[in-house]
Amino acid sequence: MTALTDLLRGKGAHADPVACFDGVTLEQAGRRPLGAEQSIWQLLWHLNYWMDYELRSIRGPEMAHPEHAALGWPADALPPSQSDWGRERKRFGEQLTQLAELASEPALLGRMVHSKAGETVEVVLWQMVAHNSYHIGQVVQLRRAFGAWPPSAGGDTW
Repeated sequence: MTALTDLLRGKGAHADPVACFDGVTLEQAGRRPLGAEQSIWQLLWHLNYWMDYELRSIRGPEMAHPEHAALGWPADALPPSQSDWGRERKRFGEQLTQLAELASEPALLGRMVHSKAGETVEVVLWQMVAHNSYHIGQVVQLRRAFGAWPPSAGGDTW
């Protein structure tokens, strides 16, 4: 494993991103405390949106960049149903696995993905690490506010 794959999967200083959603109830997923811009559901959906976008761009052809940031967020704070919540959680893990698999293929890392920005597969994967880490931190903060941290698999509590 490389540092890139380790960080995508939550090793070292990063919590396991998949485990950060374990045990979150439907009610907790849709709660948005005063001052919070997004719910856990909205954060998960947003993470999946951008991982899907980048995975599709990597596989080609390059995806057109969304015109507005709002397109990457669901309007509702609450998941539509328990099955939607479960499906997005599953999708999150699957997409992380796909990104980690790409990170473990050195021959692909130098391939251009976003030509206008000059971004290779490796650059896109590092951006995904940073993006996911930022939003997973928000999920952890919300879970702490709800008294629902750490997940059963454990998490940083010191």
